[in-house]
Amino acid sequence: MDNNLEGIVENITFQAADGSFTVFRLKPGNETATVAVTGSFPPPLVGEQVKLTGEWVEHARYGRQFKAAACRRIQPTSEQGIERFLASGAVKGVGPAMAARLIKHFGVRTLEIIELYPHRLAEVEGIGSKKLEQIRQSYAEQAELKEVMLFLEMHGVTSAYAVRIFACYGSDSVAVLQTDPYRMAEEVKGIGFRIADQIAGALGFDRDHPSRLAAGVQFALLMTGQAGHCCVPEEVLTEETAKLLNIEQTEIAAVVRQQIERGKLYTEDFHGVTLIYPRYLYRAEKLVTDRLLLLKEKAKPLEGIDPEALVDQWEAAAGVTLAAAQRQALAAAMTHGVLVLTGGPGTGKTTTVKGILALLEQQGLKIVLGAPTGRAAKRLAETSGRGAMTIHRLLEAGGGADDEPIFARDELNPLDADAVIVDETSMMDMLLTSYFLQAVPDGCRVVLVGDVDQLPAVGPGSVLKDIIRSGAIPVVRLTEVFRQAGESMIVLNAHRINRARLPEFGSNDFQFREMPDSESAAKAIVELCQTELTQEGFDSWRDVQVLSPMHRQPCGVENLNRLLQAALNPPKDGKDYIQSVNQVLREGDKVMQVRNNYTKRVFNGDIGYILAIADGKVLVRYPEDDVVYDKGEHDELTLAYAMSVHKSQGSEYPVVVMPLTPGHHIMLQRNLLYTAVTRAKERVILLGTKAALNTAVMSDRTRRRYSLLAERLQGEALC
Repeated sequence: MDNNLEGIVENITFQAADGSFTVFRLKPGNETATVAVTGSFPPPLVGEQVKLTGEWVEHARYGRQFKAAACRRIQPTSEQGIERFLASGAVKGVGPAMAARLIKHFGVRTLEIIELYPHRLAEVEGIGSKKLEQIRQSYAEQAELKEVMLFLEMHGVTSAYAVRIFACYGSDSVAVLQTDPYRMAEEVKGIGFRIADQIAGALGFDRDHPSRLAAGVQFALLMTGQAGHCCVPEEVLTEETAKLLNIEQTEIAAVVRQQIERGKLYTEDFHGVTLIYPRYLYRAEKLVTDRLLLLKEKAKPLEGIDPEALVDQWEAAAGVTLAAAQRQALAAAMTHGVLVLTGGPGTGKTTTVKGILALLEQQGLKIVLGAPTGRAAKRLAETSGRGAMTIHRLLEAGGGADDEPIFARDELNPLDADAVIVDETSMMDMLLTSYFLQAVPDGCRVVLVGDVDQLPAVGPGSVLKDIIRSGAIPVVRLTEVFRQAGESMIVLNAHRINRARLPEFGSNDFQFREMPDSESAAKAIVELCQTELTQEGFDSWRDVQVLSPMHRQPCGVENLNRLLQAALNPPKDGKDYIQSVNQVLREGDKVMQVRNNYTKRVFNGDIGYILAIADGKVLVRYPEDDVVYDKGEHDELTLAYAMSVHKSQGSEYPVVVMPLTPGHHIMLQRNLLYTAVTRAKERVILLGTKAALNTAVMSDRTRRRYSLLAERLQGEALC
């Protein structure tokens, strides 16, 4: 049953960065005790008087609290309420001392004076013309923001989006909402098409409004990048947009054609098919093509050398016997401007890279090593004996406006290198590859190393696969497995899986434990990490990584993280924690950064450990730095006791534990299992059913991603 609750906001306990969730303490009426309030809206201001509609609930951990469905701001009327409101910092130029002076001078009329007679503020000591204007303008902005919130609430739309809308449009916010709310999908950070469509619907816009159809086409096109494509056929875009908007395809087809004719969509005609690109991916794909072809042809020659003789010399000096393909790779690195080196586990990629490094250094070349993730860069540094950095750090990534990336290294300020070797290239999407190649100086050699049979990049494109498919860039494939089967069943079984054969079990380093259901598998995973593997000497935080094909279900990433956190890092007196929307973060937790933060210089997939939590701040130790997360930034972190297979790419762990259950059948496929297995150095433990294992091994549903990179590299005519 709904209740109303009115009072003054005492303090803000938690606020989500996007304004979607708030926890605060409210002092109702004349009561002395405060109550906890939660709500899916932006935080009110400390000192504000609010009227809430919602219900009382009993939280298992935090006790009785008020779950607010709506929050209406009420102008404070008492001197105490007005002073507290002003002292909160809500109005720029007014702090606690100034608030007290204003109240002393104007009393309960203080807010009326600021709004209607701001010139009178000069009567108060310490307020000159500049301070007066700052206070007047700041208070006016607060009033305009409240107008936007009220406008949204009057139309049944949560005011959670008001702060973002007002930050973008200011005093024009209501006018934009009334005339074309679909503008917000492109112009307001954090408000995509779905939210804009929801707001437009609440404001009475028709389903077939031209702005909705045009915005829907752009949104459907952007979704192609999230699905891994760089472009999409016109017919597919039309079909997907029609489904998204629930509009007839013929009507959408006319809108798509109209946008093409007006130059608002980037297109390529290929063999009679019109392929449509988002602008940023069109440019990225063309740049990658142009740079690869130029670097291939324009490498500075190494004068007066005999590659074969140099390979012989290094082989003798290093005391190794190279396979024919390895010798070919070493010679090719000295001969070609761009080289792709690919191969599965145990095929000698590490030895080959060491040889390439040594031979290029012998020729006096300055070599830079990079990888897409911090964990992959660290592993490259360990195996090569040289320093290595992430691609983002190589490019000196920083945060620009709205935390968009700015790379200090580009064509005007290229990398200081004669050769660049990049490992785990299969993880690089089209956009990151374009930024990287832009920063490679003309004449520099590039060696791209990776396992083409692993999962493709999470982002758009299959760059490594398409480069190999094009046949335009020299490629060396390593196929001979050097480790003996007796030494590593992991390597043997990885290659069996890749050839669509079931893995062999029976050794300690590659196990399969049959489980009757998902719940049993989840329980067994916790027991493994908490007791069995620990007793064998493995560190459950650093040596063991649980990987899952999916995020939901009993054996999904989210549930396994909750179970493992409860087992490995339970609550304890004196151990601080932060309650965010969907998880508890505790001191000692293993966590992952879930999006690129160019300002803090931590990136999607980086793994760290929470060192301390205090005053709403979270201190996380990463391999390269300690990073502080302030209030509102906690949603950039997620627990990492378990993670998806995609997130594990580029890393190695002593032990990999992975459930394979029937509920995961949608995601079970060969390259996913192959990628997971090849993350392990010492042991693989699979838990689930033989049927699910068989599905994973036999399923090769990997779809080719829409892209014309291979065709562009081949010089195939696009018209």
